[in-house]
Formats: sequence, structure tokens, C-alpha cells
Amino acid sequence: MVHPASALVVRWSAHLAHDRRRSAHTVRAYAGTAHRLIRFLGDYRGGPVEESGLLAIGAADLRAFLAARRNGGLGAASAARELSGVRAFLKYAAEQVGSEPNVPRTRAPRKPRTLPRPAAPDEAIALAEDAGAYGSEPWIGARDLAILLLLYGSGLRVSEALSLTARDLPIGEAIRVTGKRAKTRIVPVVKAVREAIAEYLRECPYPVDGDTPLFLGARGGPLSADLVRRAVRAARVRLGLPDTLTPHALRHSFATHLLARGADLRSLQELLGHASLSSTQIYTKVDAAHLLDVYRHAHPRA
Repeated sequence: MVHPASALVVRWSAHLAHDRRRSAHTVRAYAGTAHRLIRFLGDYRGGPVEESGLLAIGAADLRAFLAARRNGGLGAASAARELSGVRAFLKYAAEQVGSEPNVPRTRAPRKPRTLPRPAAPDEAIALAEDAGAYGSEPWIGARDLAILLLLYGSGLRVSEALSLTARDLPIGEAIRVTGKRAKTRIVPVVKAVREAIAEYLRECPYPVDGDTPLFLGARGGPLSADLVRRAVRAARVRLGLPDTLTPHALRHSFATHLLARGADLRSLQELLGHASLSSTQIYTKVDAAHLLDVYRHAHPRA
């Protein structure tokens, strides 16, 4: 069934990408949510969904939509993200017709607040070195080592590391990175990371200049984040490390280890590029969990 409201999703996607400067991943996720909502409403109401029909959505409609998604196997965290996307879409739909946004008040499913599981420092280094040792070519191994050391040494997201270009060279003691919502920040780059990047550049068979990405794929094009995750997964298996040790866990490890060594939350917030301090405060719980774990394993009365 063709729903006229689907055209609104196309305009909303363009608005998110160009006006709101959201990432391509976020745009795809939000657009997918909007299309699922429209298809559900078509089946639920038994007819095509017009743009004006989106303004008549009530709380019961949203609850039915979420129930259908949960019955399809959607977890609580994903359902909460789905509801957030629906709210944003309905708000946009109202704005397009000059109506006051009237998004039904529906509570998102409760989800447990899971704590990041940091790697021990020797595990993080071993992971990076193993990935480097098993590269399909020496320069690819040098590249993987440099990327993983950068994630752990500077607390970068994978997307942030892969967004660096030749214009960021030469890498000094600090570098400016662009994170979520185009927010920039300055992060430190320790000597070991600078040396690993320099070694990769010496080994790389392709020119890295101008707007060329700093980290290149096997054919000289932009490197995919999936390849970084694949290299980590293979190294993790070879070393017998837990499945929780992902590229993003290296960023968590960076934050946890800095906090354990006395970094204050405000500084950590800036280094991680968190929009709010509440996002950073979770690391205080991580550190406490680590201390309790050490206590339980070491104290004779624990």
C-alpha cells in the first residue's frame, strides 16, 4: 500500500541531514522508524496514511505501535529509541502544516542502565598489538595498531578516528576531533599513539594528503568501521578476551582509567565530548564497581 505520508519522511530525512547536521546513521535510523510507524498505522487503520492523519495519532495508537514492535522481539532500549524517533517525526509533521505539536504522552519501556565494561590496560594494549600483528599486509597491521591505540589512548569513537584526514597532520600532542552533532573538542595524543600513526604513514602504500582520510582501506579508499570491528573481533578471539571488549569499550576504558587516576568529571566530560555531565557520571559507577570487584577477589573476609 502506498502511503502519501511517506513523502514527509523523505523531507524529514533531508532536514535532519542538512539542517540538523545529524549523522547518516542517525538519519537512516530515524527514517526507518518513521516508515515503520506509517506502515503500522496503515494496517492498524485499514487504509492509506495521509500527512494530516499523523496529527490525529493518540496515545493508544503509540502504545499499540510499541506493543507490536516489542512482540516482534524489540528490546526495551531499542523500543525507547524507537519512541524517541516517533516523537521527533510527529513534531516535524505538525510543524510542516503550521500546527502546534501535540505528541501523545507515552512512557518509554523501562530499561536497565548498563555499565560499560572497561578492559584492563594490558588487555587494551594486547588487543591493539595482536590486531597489528595479524594484518593481511604489514601496512594494514600498522594501520590497525594505530587506530586501536588512538581509541584507547585518546578516548575517540571509531567514527571520530575514521573522520580524521591528512589535514590533521602532523599529529602533535593534541588534536581537534569532530564528534556527534558536529561538536569539536581537543584531545591529547600520547607519544606511543603518535609513533604508531607515524609508522603507519611510513608503511602506507597510498598517498595521504589533502582531504584524503588519514586511515585508508586496502584499496586506498576510506576505511570502513566494520573492518575495524572485524579486526578487533578476530584479535579478541585469538587472545581469549571477553566479547564485551569492542572498539567502543576501548573508549570506555580510557575514561575509566583516567577517572581512577584522579581526573575530574568536568575534564573527562570535555575529553569525551559528552553534551551533559550526566553522561559522564556513569563512569563513577564503573570505577566503584571495579573497586568492589578488586575487594571481593583480594580481601580474605570478602
